[in-house]
Amino acid sequence: MIFRNFLREEAEGVMLAHTLKLPALTFKKGRRLSAGDLELLLEAGVATVSGARLAPDELDEDQAAEAVATILASGPLVARRAHAGRCNLHAEQAGILVVDGAVIDRLNHVDEAITIATLSPYTPVRKGQVVATVKIIPFAVRQSRIAACRELIDACPPLRLAPLVAQRVALIMSESSATTTSILDKTLAVTKSRIEALGSRLCLTLRCRHDSDAIGAALDQALAAGCELILVSGAAVTKDRGDVVPAAIVGRGGEITHFGMPVEPGNMLLLARIAAVPVINLPGCARSRRSNGFDWLLQRLLAQLPVAGAEIMNMGVGGLIRSAHDEGATEAARPRVGALVLAAGRSTRMGEANKLLCPLAGVPLVARAVDAACASQCAQVMVVTGHEAAQVEAALAGRRVSFTYNPAFEQGMASSLACGLRAMSQDLDAVLVLLGDMPQISAEDIDTLLEVFAPDCLAIVVPERHGRRGNPVLWPRRYFAEICALKGDVGARELLIRHADEVKTVVISSDAIFADVDTPEALRQMEGK
Repeated sequence: MIFRNFLREEAEGVMLAHTLKLPALTFKKGRRLSAGDLELLLEAGVATVSGARLAPDELDEDQAAEAVATILASGPLVARRAHAGRCNLHAEQAGILVVDGAVIDRLNHVDEAITIATLSPYTPVRKGQVVATVKIIPFAVRQSRIAACRELIDACPPLRLAPLVAQRVALIMSESSATTTSILDKTLAVTKSRIEALGSRLCLTLRCRHDSDAIGAALDQALAAGCELILVSGAAVTKDRGDVVPAAIVGRGGEITHFGMPVEPGNMLLLARIAAVPVINLPGCARSRRSNGFDWLLQRLLAQLPVAGAEIMNMGVGGLIRSAHDEGATEAARPRVGALVLAAGRSTRMGEANKLLCPLAGVPLVARAVDAACASQCAQVMVVTGHEAAQVEAALAGRRVSFTYNPAFEQGMASSLACGLRAMSQDLDAVLVLLGDMPQISAEDIDTLLEVFAPDCLAIVVPERHGRRGNPVLWPRRYFAEICALKGDVGARELLIRHADEVKTVVISSDAIFADVDTPEALRQMEGK
């Protein structure tokens, strides 16, 4: 290929390097100039053009792209017509894309002129979706380079689509004294949506006690019904191969295939088989609609791809699914957590002053707490006011926060919690309750709690230091109704006791989670630090 500036009179057959705008028309990049085109260039006063003249053994960019894409295509993966040196492969049906990355790498090393990009291995694709693209970088490629690609692909085709096979799926949900109807309803809805999105059907739903005998009986029932895949959502997450759910599987003649997976969220997944029927003991994160390790395993099973211990242990590269939400996903893809700042109390132990308005290094206490919430990843910051509401709002002027006034603030903290929760956005997944008199809490502390919440939307997240619990506390939406039913000035401590098995503690590296200000002496001590 010769690439240079050509005189107009010698440019017949040259492919334009750049779009050329003439007074009467436009010649687009890649146009092969004809004798008639040269007459138009003469009329327009164009003396030279930049472009490429192909050698006899070369294919132009579109021909080369189509040639490589055509030999990549197989089965329901088809190549479309090339344009501007690019040719895409589309899936003609839904399925799971299987990619041999080593072969794709070798193809990309054949020549810098030939580039091939694919979706990630085991990506679920819909009908019509682009799964790979071939892009030719210059204007032409030697045919010998295309032949070298063909030899590699003929020896080991690097792309195939494993079609999804409709299967009958059973869901067994075990219950304990701490299990609520809302948990079971959410688990059912989320699981049904996952199964149907992959073309299968949740045909049997069973509920039973959380013990091995009851779960074993439910497994018998699912097998007798002809279910081809069984999912077990335990009331408690399985912690060992000898725990309740795996014991029930083994007790029915099953075999544990693998426990755990290097995917976060999804670490605590367990895969087993009873005869030929796969059984998945779901991790807690499977109750969330967000992507997790269960999705990866489910997709492969429904595409009838081999899944055993080795395949699961190979999922670690790219298995930190959570990081995609943190760094590259849209805000809508993350759990939406709001900060509820309680700033309604009378602070009677402080004397005549409203402690929330007392300055610490020149900044009111309530402003310090609110600033930490605003600087965090919280999707909304709501401040509940009551005593001296106007002064509190004035101290927070200019900040991106919402306010709600609690007319019953004198009845205690419970009324402010209920008032705040009712005022917050209805699309929140959880609320972080932050006390307005805790000025040392940082945005980093808050984000640490939110980070733990991301993979598991069910646990109450509580900060801890040296074995002692503190504030703020993150409450998933399913507890809102119970919080709103509280009375008096005790906050939500009794709910932490009631739901002790559902609390997840997070170690915080400072005493900020204990440092509230109730008295003038406490403020002076904090000022002296």
